[in-house]
Amino acid sequence: MINSSQGQLKLRHLSFRLLEVYVQVVRLGNISAAARALHLTQPTVSLQLKKLVDILGEPLLVSAEGRMQPTLVGQELYRVACDTLSRFEDFDAFIQQARGGSVGHINIGLVTTAKYVMPRILGAFYRQFPQVKVTLNIGNRAHILGRFERQEDDLYLFSHPPSGEHVLSARIIKNPLQLIAPKDHWAVERQQISFNELKQERFIMREPGSATRLMFESWCSAQGIALSDTMQIESNEAIRLSVASGLGLSVISAHTLQEGREKPAILSVNGFPLESNWYLVGRRDRRLPYAAMQLVSFMASQLADCIEPEWVAADIQQLSQRFNG
Repeated sequence: MINSSQGQLKLRHLSFRLLEVYVQVVRLGNISAAARALHLTQPTVSLQLKKLVDILGEPLLVSAEGRMQPTLVGQELYRVACDTLSRFEDFDAFIQQARGGSVGHINIGLVTTAKYVMPRILGAFYRQFPQVKVTLNIGNRAHILGRFERQEDDLYLFSHPPSGEHVLSARIIKNPLQLIAPKDHWAVERQQISFNELKQERFIMREPGSATRLMFESWCSAQGIALSDTMQIESNEAIRLSVASGLGLSVISAHTLQEGREKPAILSVNGFPLESNWYLVGRRDRRLPYAAMQLVSFMASQLADCIEPEWVAADIQQLSQRFNG
């Protein structure tokens, strides 16, 4: 027979430090890397993990494909640990706020195209909440999806949000995808071109998994169009420069075109621009820190003051309500 009181007594030996160590090991998948991140020795981290196993009486980690992966019990401990640590960080921020000012820290995961607009939003936010610190983690869609699955950030900005019952998302900014060409391209002076006239051209594409590429390929498939010549470049800046230099055509976010000195031409093609949006994304199974909720409320009420009003989603006022659930 299991003595439940003994199990509860063991759980009292859990500490914040044990939970912090465990979370780092799961996120980094490696004891040595976790030790470096925590400024501890590898034996110390190993000892902390052993202590956790002794307390819970269940295996928490297994080695798979060169990484430490959580077991079923380990996954639940990771979720609880993330939630517990986040709640106490929020409590600390609340105490400081009560002493005079909104403070805290927000981690935001951004897909690469969103880096062109998020700083404009955060600049205005910072002027109102100068004690709130923000860390931006920027990468392609696959990288940010990984961060979302590992719960490494508080909020995320995707142009093609992940799916699942634990996903909380709301459209915030229009992100039209334009078809661009060199300024001296034969199609620049023409209006309402059929895409069939362009399908033999070389198209410069983002990497597989990119939301822009997914949308463009989906559109081509729906039109029954197969491109004959493609080239892959994993950088919006490099694509913009390559198109301006005459290397080919491309489909790219309209926001990206505002940056840089290289100004390719936007073609007038039937079906373009492709309608796309950026979505603010969070997790239903993770409570947002206070500072992150401040940012959500700020965007809901003042986004049109930060970027061009015509790019703001029509239902932006519902953002706070959606994230407050």
